[in-house]
Amino acid sequence: MSTWRNWAGTESATGLEVLRPSSVDEVAAAVKAAAERGKRLKAVGAGHSFTGCSVPEQVMVRLDRLASITSADSVSGKVTLGAGTGLARLNAGLTSFDLAMANLGDIDKQTISGAISTGTHGTGAKLGGLATQIVGLELVTADGSVLNCSADENADVFNAARVSVGALGVITSLTLQTVPAFLLRAQEMPLPLGEVLTGFNELADGNDHFEFYWFPHTEIALTKRNNRVAPGVGPSPVGRLRGWVDDELLSNRVFELTNRLSVRRPGLVQRINRLASRALSAREYVDSSYKVFCSERNVVFRESEYAVPRDHVLEVVRQLRAWIDRSGERIPFPIEVRVAAADDIWLSTAYGRDTAYVAIHQYHRLPHDKYFDAFEQIVAPFGARPHWGKLHKLGADQLRERYPRFDDFLAVRDRLDPRRVFGNPYTRRVFGA
Repeated sequence: MSTWRNWAGTESATGLEVLRPSSVDEVAAAVKAAAERGKRLKAVGAGHSFTGCSVPEQVMVRLDRLASITSADSVSGKVTLGAGTGLARLNAGLTSFDLAMANLGDIDKQTISGAISTGTHGTGAKLGGLATQIVGLELVTADGSVLNCSADENADVFNAARVSVGALGVITSLTLQTVPAFLLRAQEMPLPLGEVLTGFNELADGNDHFEFYWFPHTEIALTKRNNRVAPGVGPSPVGRLRGWVDDELLSNRVFELTNRLSVRRPGLVQRINRLASRALSAREYVDSSYKVFCSERNVVFRESEYAVPRDHVLEVVRQLRAWIDRSGERIPFPIEVRVAAADDIWLSTAYGRDTAYVAIHQYHRLPHDKYFDAFEQIVAPFGARPHWGKLHKLGADQLRERYPRFDDFLAVRDRLDPRRVFGNPYTRRVFGA
């Protein structure tokens, strides 16, 4: 028997039977055996979700033996890989075929199946989340059947399974539509928050990838613009020393120390944030896309993120800022704002609408409930949809109102897993028993 714990320390499970299958046949046999014994089974990835979406109750399946690229076509860009493949390993592997993912989030610690199942996304007004890059998947269902799913085969399952929160079965392999490898020019600079908000739509639409981080209690936002370079432009990466200072020393080690100071002396948070915002400096570099997209993040925190219709994001940020100012809360972590294009995946947070994401964070040793509850109340009137892997308190009735295809998803679940072999407390809350 074993114990499991997620990265953030928000969820854990003990007394687990652990399985490490090395083929789809072994996965199918394990699922069928668990179902016949009346056991609940959950496949787990890297444990980077803050919610209980991947918490195993009885049988835990690790897919680390299904963690490699099995085929790649450099002409079509179609790449098939095991569902347990980590994003860092995938990105490095794709370079061997001169390919890349069109868009990524800002960390690469997750497995590919975990990332798509929770709706992980990056930023880009014309680009969707990671799940939109999936063109096929292999799914083991509760009776041990293996379904091949795509837009042309088992299309309803495909629409449901790309973002499924693990509630339909165990994904064993995925086929990605990748693009030729490309370089990005990264331009990072602090700007007055008012200027960023006034020019937000121009910044979001005028760059391939745009996001900003606002430091509460300050008037400064760090902006990040990433754009494909012109033909013939080569890489000019951040120097080793500058990269270590910016990305390891300041973003991780010093940030950890300032957060610990915030715990002991909360009255200093405003001053710390103002000093941090003034310490930000502009930088520009060109590097492989995945090296620009992904950063190292080692400071442990809690996070809540909601997707709102893009037209309403500025109002959300203004209301959130006003609440922080009047609440007396001290928030040492920045607030992150990103964008994405509408898509057609049933449980995608960007289903049917151009979307903006607002993510709030709190250091793990500081209380977060009051802050996160206020955030949920602010975004609720805008029909906001929570990231499936980040902290929220919504249940099935509320989510049904926000997802037009919610009941279609439940119908697929009822068909594939009528006895809820893949259920856990989180899925029972968000999808109903």
